Amino acid sequence: MSNPTVETVTTGADKAKLAAAAVLAVGAIVAFYALGTQELWLRVLALLGLMVVAIAVFFTSEPGKQLVAYGRDSIKEVRKVVWPTRKEALQMTGYVFAFVFVMALFLWLTDKTLEWVLYDLVLGWKR
Repeated sequence: MSNPTVETVTTGADKAKLAAAAVLAVGAIVAFYALGTQELWLRVLALLGLMVVAIAVFFTSEPGKQLVAYGRDSIKEVRKVVWPTRKEALQMTGYVFAFVFVMALFLWLTDKTLEWVLYDLVLGWKR
């Protein structure tokens, strides 16, 4: 089995777009606090507007396009999943709850048995 090679090509334009997106995101936060004397709706509008522009710039870069492609592929894979019926889901949930109850009971009994052996039989402490 051979491993396919993955080539990552990052152009200067992509680096500039990523840097611009980061500067716009930081600028959105700075603008929100710099407009501290203004009304809240104006501050929020500036924050959201600059964040939308930052996200748009990010999605025009190659990593942004790869992220969108990954999202589309993920949606395709989720559609291929055979989901259990309601009856199957309830049965499996019941099995899990029963197993957890049995394990909790077992651990409680083990703890109480060890407590009895150590404190009452070995050490002779009375509570």
